[in-house]
Amino acid sequence: MAKRVGMEVALAVAEAVGQCNIDMAAVYPITPQSHIGEHLSDLVADGKIDAEFVTVESEHSAISAIIGASGTGARVYTATSSQGLMLMHEILPIASAMRLPLVMGIANRAVSGPLNILNDHSDIMPQRDSGWISMFVENGQEAIDLSIQAFKIAEHKDVNLPVCVNIDGFQLTHMVEPVEFPDQELVDKFLPARVPFATLHPSNPVTMGAFAMSDYFTEIMKAKDEALKNSKKTILAVWDEWAKIFGRTYKPVETYKAEGADILLVTMGSMGETAEIAIDELREKGVAAGLVKLRLWRPFPFAEIKEVLTKAKKVLVTDRAVSFGGPGGPVCGEIKAALYHEAVKPAIYNYIIGLGGRDVRVSDFTSMINQVAAADASKVTDTYEFLGVRE
Repeated sequence: MAKRVGMEVALAVAEAVGQCNIDMAAVYPITPQSHIGEHLSDLVADGKIDAEFVTVESEHSAISAIIGASGTGARVYTATSSQGLMLMHEILPIASAMRLPLVMGIANRAVSGPLNILNDHSDIMPQRDSGWISMFVENGQEAIDLSIQAFKIAEHKDVNLPVCVNIDGFQLTHMVEPVEFPDQELVDKFLPARVPFATLHPSNPVTMGAFAMSDYFTEIMKAKDEALKNSKKTILAVWDEWAKIFGRTYKPVETYKAEGADILLVTMGSMGETAEIAIDELREKGVAAGLVKLRLWRPFPFAEIKEVLTKAKKVLVTDRAVSFGGPGGPVCGEIKAALYHEAVKPAIYNYIIGLGGRDVRVSDFTSMINQVAAADASKVTDTYEFLGVRE
């Protein structure tokens, strides 16, 4: 039987990773990720999981250490946040180019400066093009489920790519929520032992991460792009298998009361549940509004986005990061690109919200939707708005 408990989400993530029979973890502490690494080290030190926990001197060292361990065939894990993820940035494209199935939990946090330890998505957005599969969770249960699923996706023979699971810092990591841990026997059935395509060993030398001149580099980048795009088939298959075994369904794009909606609100991460309350309130007042939640950030779910958003008259995209000097928010930019060639497409509005952990209340969502409802769709521009900026 599955075990249902109340637990801080960061600790629950560590417990879920422990259920995955990892061989090695290397995690450097940084707020608000630290509780994941601390609890994972406790699980190893207490003998609850048979793994090595490597103490490193920085996040750069953490990602480098798990790359080396993964190259030997080990199942590996790390976690980080904000400036720690930025420090890893140099190594992230190397992990994907070497086709190493790492799993990393990211407790999303604002990037300095100024220094801020609270949540937004400005840490993950600069990593968008590093070649990693990237998923977002909405609550503690999803953090558990996707952390386990990430290993199966990453290690699949048709994927062999690193996966990051984005978990909003503080707004999720430090919340105590009711969560259900899957039965260990079922996890073992769902997640078999890793079978690497090649391993580093002194007795059988192989080359990984070799030098490439211009006559090969383009083809290697093309192969990495194709691998990431093709991983979607495996992601969908793994989610389908999870639903059959554990009864919880995941999709690249998930909706709430989107049928028949004239206005669709787009969120990504933990704010989706707050937005649902706003949609309920608006529906009760006769406003035909619905919610679209992005689960899969990379590979980007173009087909699913087109299928859902082209049915609406207006789309309100919320972003929790800024593409400075660019089109506004990175999520909105992706959605505009996805819909560019559609013959019939909605008017698109972009709001930058919740930066540096600023509260976004139900009333804020209803206010944004009401503003969009009152706007003249024939006069929509490429501008964007920062929610609640003080004069």
